[in-house]
Amino acid sequence: MRYTDYLNDWYFKRTDEVPEKLDELDDSWSLVEVPHTWNNWDGQDGGADYYRGKGAYTLELVRPDVPEDHKIYLEFQGVNSVAEVYANGEKLTEHRGGYSTFRVDISDHFTEDETTITVVADNSHFDDVYPQSADFTFYGGMYRPVQLITVPDTHFDLDFYGSLGITYKTQIDLYDAKVQLNAWITNPQSADQIHFEIADQNGEIVNEAYVPAEEVVETITSITEPHLWQGVEDPYLYELTASIWRGNECLDIVSTSLGIREFYVDPEEGFFLNGKKMPLRGVAKHQDFMNRGNAVGMEHLIEDAQLIQEIGANTVRLAHYQHPQDFYELCDAFGFVVWAEIPFISVFNEDPDARENTISQMKELIYQNYNHASILFWGIGNELTIGGDSPELVDNLKELNELTKEIDPTRLTTMAQLNNLPMDSEHNEIADVISYNIYYGWYMGQLEDSEKFMDKFHEENPDIPLGISEYGTEGIISWHTDEPKNQDYTEEYHALYHEHMAKVLDERDFIWSSHVWNMFDFGADNRDEGGIAGRNNKGLVTFDRQTRKDAFYIYKAYWSDEPFVHITGKRYAQRPYDEMTVKVYSNLDTLTLLVDGEEFAEVSSDKIFEFENVPLENQYTTLTVMAEPGVYDSVTFEKVSEPNPNYVLPEEEEATGEGVRNWFEEETDKGEPAPEMTFDEDHFSVKDKVKDVLGNEDAKKVLLDTVSAVMDMNIKPTTLAMLNESPVSKLGTFLGGEDEDEETEMMKWLNAGLQEIEK
Repeated sequence: MRYTDYLNDWYFKRTDEVPEKLDELDDSWSLVEVPHTWNNWDGQDGGADYYRGKGAYTLELVRPDVPEDHKIYLEFQGVNSVAEVYANGEKLTEHRGGYSTFRVDISDHFTEDETTITVVADNSHFDDVYPQSADFTFYGGMYRPVQLITVPDTHFDLDFYGSLGITYKTQIDLYDAKVQLNAWITNPQSADQIHFEIADQNGEIVNEAYVPAEEVVETITSITEPHLWQGVEDPYLYELTASIWRGNECLDIVSTSLGIREFYVDPEEGFFLNGKKMPLRGVAKHQDFMNRGNAVGMEHLIEDAQLIQEIGANTVRLAHYQHPQDFYELCDAFGFVVWAEIPFISVFNEDPDARENTISQMKELIYQNYNHASILFWGIGNELTIGGDSPELVDNLKELNELTKEIDPTRLTTMAQLNNLPMDSEHNEIADVISYNIYYGWYMGQLEDSEKFMDKFHEENPDIPLGISEYGTEGIISWHTDEPKNQDYTEEYHALYHEHMAKVLDERDFIWSSHVWNMFDFGADNRDEGGIAGRNNKGLVTFDRQTRKDAFYIYKAYWSDEPFVHITGKRYAQRPYDEMTVKVYSNLDTLTLLVDGEEFAEVSSDKIFEFENVPLENQYTTLTVMAEPGVYDSVTFEKVSEPNPNYVLPEEEEATGEGVRNWFEEETDKGEPAPEMTFDEDHFSVKDKVKDVLGNEDAKKVLLDTVSAVMDMNIKPTTLAMLNESPVSKLGTFLGGEDEDEETEMMKWLNAGLQEIEK
């Protein structure tokens, strides 16, 4: 039989040392508990200076008490981003990619029933490993569980891309569901049998099949009157179990949940699940937690799933990499429709080894997650034209799409486009369905430009299903105002923005899916915005999951059936006036406001309720908004004589969003041709890395002013820092070029400005 055991306790050191024996360790090694990351603090404090390098984990392993012919594997569920595994100082394998499971056979590496296992993890930059650059922290370490697996010599395959060794496909007929079952067996013997068993949620067997064991096994069975997986409405799951039998002995057994569903996307009507129209409206999420980084436990994953369920979302984009198996399983059980993707994001590298890395990571994503009923979309790329377009990029994406469809023709492919990708771009013809990341009303333009973009795309491309894969603004619960405006970082503007977007999306069925960026604040060590360093604050919930921002509740009003009332602006507790407008979010029809226990007014509305001219007669006024019995919300406001200055972001950090008038505009307004490219190595140029240019105040100003003028938006250093490792020339799309080698007028002016600045 198969036995598994978690290996939690390891000795750790920031080093590339590989001890042959545990007694070689000195006091510089410390005992840590895996899951573990070395960036749980410095990866979230800002400065773009978190440790990126090597760390070694080691332990002494006693051979499990199993027969000699049994196989012994180590399973690593996530080591970022390159991992080398050693036994007694001998290198066994290397895995390049930080978000997927890999295994190594250590059966023959025990000496006197013991072996010293060392794993060297490295989260440095590698030209051949994605992600290359992105707007989130690349936490290093052995940050997901490690298991010891022992199996007989005949077992379900453990060597194929970290997969389970069994898969299923379903097809719904009139009164039943056909179920194709496949299994991959290592060293099957004659007379061995595979037993498939499907049980319902009561544990009752609904069908079973016995098949002679071969290396590849396939059979087709059926389920009569199947109970369908209907997303959040009814996420019904069967249990599929497969076992290998020799005589009366069970050699190996594996199991997976099984969901029966069919779906399609219509470019006009949107998403349908089992023939039922179901607009996909939800959130995107990263996997990290405050002060824990990405080394999270099951309790954290459950908390995230429960918060997503509370808001009423029916879809989750699990960005920008493969997430833990446990969370995909939670999505199966909660009924969230999942967009799963690989970290092919932001920066494209033409290195053939980098291309191969996209292929291997896509194979791992699909093979390891094939059985999840929740996953309906495979994401092949995100905002890859940030650094310019090229035929090589298009070819890489086409290869990924073809590979994905070949491995799994049952699901749809998708990709997230940069907002300024032309609507008629070839990129929009690669995947089955596409989405755009749009930030009108934050990084650029006005809020109303969002719906203008959606309507224009749909009008010009009526046969292409359009989704909105990212949209959002920074919202910091310390900052408050009565006059919210773009880029003031207040909780009020954050809520106002999402009020607008929730309504716009609710009115447009042709948007097949939408995902708020982001459900939770997350670590981005390159950032320093709104007075908070080291994180992206666009979440609807704070990084520690302790506070639901006001915007959380506007989506709950649109998406959830759970009756609720939420008074907004509670953290704006001190009010410098005699009366105020009270804004409330609710999914009910009529609300009543009580002021210090006395009924003040009744208002009927849809989602957003406003009570005007509410008096603040005393120093403290308690407001209670009532709906149906047991459904209410209360808050106390304090009347003060002067506005509290602590509610306002200090002026030196405030972004005006009004654009810039700078050297670049002044030079180009003269009508003179741009100077030819020169590359004095003692001065900055577009050949230098973005991070080096941003590290010099004068060079940084030239770069930011140029990009801001071209983009007609106020670009901040943190926006470009996601491209830190790339040369400035990679900013081709921002500067009007097709690729980094095109010497556009704008790129020439930028280079000329940088050449004026000595290193």
